[in-house]
Formats: sequence, structure tokens, C-alpha cells
Amino acid sequence: AIKSFLDEGFLSGMMVDAHRKGYLDNRLIARTFSYLRPNDLIYGPAVRAYLLHHRQANDGGVGRLQHFLEIGFGAGESLAGMAAAHPERNCLGIELHRPGIGRLLLQLERQGLDNVRVIRADALEVLERHLADASLDGVSIFFPDPWPKRRHHKRRLVNPAPVALLAARLKPSGVLRLATDWADYARHMLRVLEATAGLQNLAGPGGFMPRPDDRPLTRFESRGQRLGHQVWDLAFHRV
Repeated sequence: AIKSFLDEGFLSGMMVDAHRKGYLDNRLIARTFSYLRPNDLIYGPAVRAYLLHHRQANDGGVGRLQHFLEIGFGAGESLAGMAAAHPERNCLGIELHRPGIGRLLLQLERQGLDNVRVIRADALEVLERHLADASLDGVSIFFPDPWPKRRHHKRRLVNPAPVALLAARLKPSGVLRLATDWADYARHMLRVLEATAGLQNLAGPGGFMPRPDDRPLTRFESRGQRLGHQVWDLAFHRV
């Protein structure tokens, strides 16, 4: 098994040691990650090697590799939760926010999880250059930036070109799951996803899903609930 979450493993150990000594905080995590270049995390060919060889699930005697991606995992609650609940899965997370990556790494260390890899990079670059067509069993995008101003809508992750790319990277029957607490973005997501060739709404045409029981409640969502925010869940599979 691959023991470290980073190529050399030194960063993970440094943060765990700091945590045990009681002086780990967000500023330290940010300073620690400032020593890294964006491609210092598992990346490029190493990602492909991990997806191909790291962990194999047994399905009735037939070997089957299961690969799940979360884009923008924030503090990592949902990604760590999925990894713990499904040790048969290879879990890959993409995030740019250094403190969030640090929190996830600490969760992985505490729980002894070795089926997660992290990339600090632009998600579209990873999808375009480092993941093959029909390589993912599932993709999660929970509470992406809604870019609420109209002039910024082109920056949204859920737009026709990125979603078409996501659909191509899903295996047949692979599932794309999304959640947002922004009503306008929820309607936009629904329109874009239902217009994407090869994707089918698991809730039926024009429908949203009930909140899935297996999606962990994150700090972000908990805060939104206290403020009275509604959450919209979507699930589409590749046909």
C-alpha cells in the first residue's frame, strides 16, 4: 500500500506532529503548504498509476477498480467520509485552498485512510490532461462557487463545456452528484446537465434529488442551515 498522501510524505508527518503538540492552526497549515509548488502533490503520471494500480475491489470474484473524484472538497469532510465508508474505492480529490487540503490530510491520518489522493491544481486541467475517458465511477461537486454576478457566470464550473468533459470521463452508469444552496445556480445546473448529451437525470426530467443520506453534513452546509438556506441536490448518470 502507498503509505503517504504526498510524494515524499514529509509534509503529512510534519502536520501530524504539529497537531499532536497542540499548535497546529490554519495559519501553520497555510505556511506549510506555501513551501509547495502546485505540482508537488500527487499529479500527472502518478495519478494515472494510482488510479490503475493502487486498490482493487472484488466483485463476485471479478476484479473491478472503482474510481471516485470530488472537485472542490473544501475541508474534506465528504471526501474523508466516502473513503472511510467505502474502502474498496480509490478516492481522488482536487482542491486549490491550502488550509482545506491540510484539514483533509489530518483527517486521513487520524482515521488511517490510505485510499485517498489529493491534487492541488485547476480541476479542468486535470480532467483534460490527466484523466482518461470512461475512467471514473463517480464525480461529486458539492457547493461550488456560484459566481452570482451575471458577468461572472462564465467562471462557473457547471457550464456546458466542463460538464461535457465530466460526462466523457464518467464510465457508463457512472454518477455525477452535485449540491448547491444557491437557487439560481441550482436552476442553471439543472438546465446545463439536462442539455448535456449522455447524461440522464436520476430524479426524472426537471427534478431534484432528496438529500442523500450518505452525503456528510459539512460545516459549510451546517452554517447554511442555521441561516435558513435551502439545499438542492442533483444526480445524473451516464447512459
